Amino acid sequence: MPGLLQRFLPRDDDYFQLFARQAENIQKGARALCDMLSRYTAVNEQVQSIKAIEHAGDEIAHTIITKLNQTFITPIDREDIHELCSTLDDVIDLIDAAASRFVLYRVDAVRNGTADLAKILQEACTEVTALVHAIENRDEALRHSIEINRLENESDRLCRTLIAQLFDEETDPVQIIKWKEIFEVIETAVDKCEDVANVVEGVVLKSA
Repeated sequence: MPGLLQRFLPRDDDYFQLFARQAENIQKGARALCDMLSRYTAVNEQVQSIKAIEHAGDEIAHTIITKLNQTFITPIDREDIHELCSTLDDVIDLIDAAASRFVLYRVDAVRNGTADLAKILQEACTEVTALVHAIENRDEALRHSIEINRLENESDRLCRTLIAQLFDEETDPVQIIKWKEIFEVIETAVDKCEDVANVVEGVVLKSA
């Protein structure tokens, strides 16, 4: 009877593909942020491009939540699907927030070390993409999860160093406020990558 019932209940196994698209989108956003910081010209246009990537992420997240509301049987726990979708969306939201601040705060030149922090974020997003693709392979997923944790620790150390240098070198309190927030938003995006890793780690350990 359960087999017959399952035949009639709607089941959608596209979640993993959608998560992969979501992860690839945040990787694209992180790459665009790094490109913007390395070629700091036509900033408005580059920020708008990142905003478009963020909007694409919103569309993918909306698709996942819509499917979740329409599907009775899911490949992993419904709570895990919702949390993974939400944490992935948080990453691209923060990438967009970081990029937008360069226009909002009228940043004329990029401080030393900012591109290095963004590079760590890009590396973390690359690992997130690999992690999501490996969600059905326990050992590989856990390996990527460990690397994301290492990158989060590295970004935390670099962020603290950059903020300390900022207080040492900058005398304008407004500039201190602006740059401290920029550094912290980028670092928080890396934190969210670790949150993604924690969710995936929970999923693979449940299925072990």
